[in-house]
Amino acid sequence: MNEQTKDIIQNHIDNNEVCLFMKGTPDAPQCGFSMAVSNILKILEVNFKGVNVLEDQSLREGIKIYSDWPTIPQLYIKKEFVGGCDIIKEMYESGDLKKKFEEKGINFKK
Repeated sequence: MNEQTKDIIQNHIDNNEVCLFMKGTPDAPQCGFSMAVSNILKILEVNFKGVNVLEDQSLREGIKIYSDWPTIPQLYIKKEFVGGCDIIKEMYESGDLKKKFEEKGINFKK
């Protein structure tokens, strides 16, 4: 991955408390897994930044190298990589995802 791609990824993670690297956008996901994670965040009423990896092939490949995780979507909370779709679904169903947001001081919309 080139330095510019790494900087773009780092910027998104540093400047957004909750950042979802996904295929498509929160309003128009381009894959079921991205839609699932995006919908969970919407249900929890968490403000998040959706980063569309389909707009840039180097970003799409770079995020996999950056996180050492082979799939997209990827969720970061306060600069910490939390996981992909299956992990986020499990955490949501167990209540651990909401706890994680609370521990990190992420506010839910009232």
